[in-house]
This record gives sequence, C-alpha cells and structure tokens, in this order.
Amino acid sequence: MAAPQQVQVRAAPLARALRTRAAAARSPETSQRALLGLSEPELRQLAVDLGQQSYRGKQLHDLLYKSRAKQIQEFNYVPKVFREALLGAGWKVGRSPVHHAVTASDGTTKILLKLEDNRLIETVGIPVDDDKGPSRLTACVSSQVGCPLRCSFCATGKGGFARNLHAHEIVEQVLAIEEMFKHRVTNVVFMGMGEPMLNLKSVLEAHQCLNKELKIGQRMITISTVGVPNTIKMLASHKLQSTLAVSLHAPNQKLRETIVPSAKSYPLEALMDDCKSYFLETGRRVSFEYTLLAGINDAKEHAEELAELLHTCGGGYHVNLIPYNPIQGSEYKRPYRKVVQAFVDSLETRKITVSVRQTRGLDANAACGQLRNEFQKNPLLESSPSSEPNLAKRRIFRVHLSSEFQWFRDMPFRDDVARNLELHEEQPVTRNQEDKSGNCWLSGMLMASSHQIYDRPVP
Repeated sequence: MAAPQQVQVRAAPLARALRTRAAAARSPETSQRALLGLSEPELRQLAVDLGQQSYRGKQLHDLLYKSRAKQIQEFNYVPKVFREALLGAGWKVGRSPVHHAVTASDGTTKILLKLEDNRLIETVGIPVDDDKGPSRLTACVSSQVGCPLRCSFCATGKGGFARNLHAHEIVEQVLAIEEMFKHRVTNVVFMGMGEPMLNLKSVLEAHQCLNKELKIGQRMITISTVGVPNTIKMLASHKLQSTLAVSLHAPNQKLRETIVPSAKSYPLEALMDDCKSYFLETGRRVSFEYTLLAGINDAKEHAEELAELLHTCGGGYHVNLIPYNPIQGSEYKRPYRKVVQAFVDSLETRKITVSVRQTRGLDANAACGQLRNEFQKNPLLESSPSSEPNLAKRRIFRVHLSSEFQWFRDMPFRDDVARNLELHEEQPVTRNQEDKSGNCWLSGMLMASSHQIYDRPVP
C-alpha cells in the first residue's frame, strides 16, 4: 500500500472552537435542573412554585451549602411531599461521585469526578501549610470537558473536547476539594481543563455562587484565558474584583502561533490592547502566565522582548512564570533552574514584576489534563466486558475531509493514527484518490473505543 499523503491546510482552531462551543451549548446530554448553584432567593421561589412556604427554600440552601447533601433523598428535615415534588419536577442536587483521586507527596490532590453523562473532569486541591496546619487551600477548577483550543504543550487538548460544563458542575468541584481536605477552600483558579472564556456564561454563574453562597471573596478568584476575541471586554463589563490571568507563553506573534494555535485568530497586538482596556475599566491588574519551555521561549532574548511588549501596553500587569510540567508524549522539556532564574533576572532588571509558580504535584500528574487522559478519552461505559482496551469492537470508517478537514487536523488526526487508531492488517490510514466531486476521503478500520475521541459520529 502506498505511503499516506500529507495534506497541508491552514488551521483555524479558534473558529472551530467557537463552532464547537455553540454545538455544546445546544447539546441535550445533561440536565440543567440542578439545585446546586442556585441562590437562596431562587430556592425560596422554587419552594413557593412547588406549593411550599418560602422558608423551605432557606432549608434547601442550608442543605446544599452547609450540610452538603448530595441527593434529594438526604433532605431529611423537609417534608416528604416536598422531596417528591422536587424529584417529580426533574430536580437533582447536582453532585457527582469521585471516580478516582491521587495525592502527591507535597499534599496536592487531584480528583476525577464522574459526571452524569459518564465523562470525567479534573479538579485539583493545592494546600499551603504553616506550623499550625493548612493556611490556604486553592481549588483549581475545570470549565469544560476537555478543551478545543489544543495548545501544543497542554495535556487537556490531547484528550479531545466534549462539552461545556454547567455552573453546578464547576461549583461541585470546590465542594469535592473541601470534602477531600476537610478544610475550607480559600482560593479558586479557573485554570483546569478547558478555556473559561468559551464557557463564560457558566463561569460567571459559578463565580457568583462561589462568592455569594460559599463566601469565597472575589479577590480570591482568578479566571484564566488563552485569549478569545471580545470576551475580555465582556468580562470587564461585569466589573468583577477577581484577577484576569492571560496565558501568553510567547513574546511575539510568530512564536505564539506555534505554541498556541488559536493565536492565529487573535493577534497578540489585539490581545494586549484588550488587556490594557481591561485594566483601565476595572482597575484590576492583569496577570500574564508564561510557561517556560526549554529551548523554545526561555532565552534571555525572549525575556527582553517580553519586557518590551509589556511596557508598550502601560501599567497594571504581573508576570507569572511557570516552568513546564512534563507530560507523556510531549516533545517539550522543563528548563533548568538557572535558566528560569536568568529569565527572572532579565525581567526584573527591566522593572517587570515577576513571580515563579511553585511546581506542585509532579508525582500526581497534576498538570492540566494528565490524570484524566490516563482514565478517559471517551465516555465511560456503565459496565465494561473487558478491562483490555484492545478487545474493543472495531468498525469500518470513512472520513469525508472536504468540509471537515481542518477540524480533524486540529484535533490532531495525524498524530493520533499511531497512538489511538487500530487499523486492519496494521496498515496506515491512507488518503484515497479524489472522487468525481473533488472530495478527499480517508479509509481504514477504527476501534469503537477510540472514535469518540473526536466526539462526533464517524460517517
């Protein structure tokens, strides 16, 4: 069989991500009738709507946010008729079971939650201790199941994208961390799986719940983004007192496009202008996240260029350097400490406020997406006939590429051929001749357990 032909196209990852977000928003996979995330006034109104007195809503509020009940059947001190009315109306608490948890030697704990549709999401608890015990507990929460933006160094994107999370699915991550540590969460960072700005509605709803119902101060919450056009302006309009963290990772457009594919649709100059406007409108400084990749973006020249870039956008910024957290199968390497320190020194010499994030949880696969990828790239089955993935049922597939090729390339299809596709007679996936309509096709044999990596039916 002839060697496969490589097709070159210009990727449009951000446009695809926006289309994917729209599809996810229309997805009927999961119910949104969850009590978790509702405020006390909303719960009071719900009680009245179901024929109860208003104070029953206050009882629901206490059960959800103080007693931490996980099922309506656990609502012991509300009338049985009220519990039945809630169930009959399709309401649920909105809590998910812990599928797996692992703790690193430094105390960092990563939790996989199994959602209603059998998908897994990650959340991480990061404790900071003093002589008297835990003094600060940070919850790193996910906003999507997977991520469609596929930053080249990130483990989450390698696991594919499924859907946006609902607000209660974000809030429950914080509750799960508190229950695991038996300690109150003091800080929340939206730096887990997914791009928060592609799910801004749910992120803002969860933010409000965390602040109002769980009493986590707005200044203790950070919302991270790699940059999605127009969304920073939208966030600024809400006048939050929370921190905006922008994942920069490169000091110029050309290099950034190789690390962050979506940068092709959001030029660095436009991103920096939006950050400047955010500071002017909110008075809150912007934190720029910069992952240091050995030999890629960690040279002294990169630091000098980064300082120049930040000075041109005015004041109100801070650089948070993140030494790369290695992931399996990645070509990127973690820089040496002396290289990191040289980068810091170069920035500080140029009057840039900088900090280096302490690496946590290296022995717990704590980098975003790592642990989830070990357990799942497609929805879990309720019962599996075999623990051997190679025994999964195979199916023939043909993938039409004339209109969808960019989507497959971005996922990225070619890299997954050797790793995730099992082919008939061990032959590689090949591109066949164009048909009479000029359409290109791939053909081969795909494992049923692998095809849902792409989260759409294979024609």
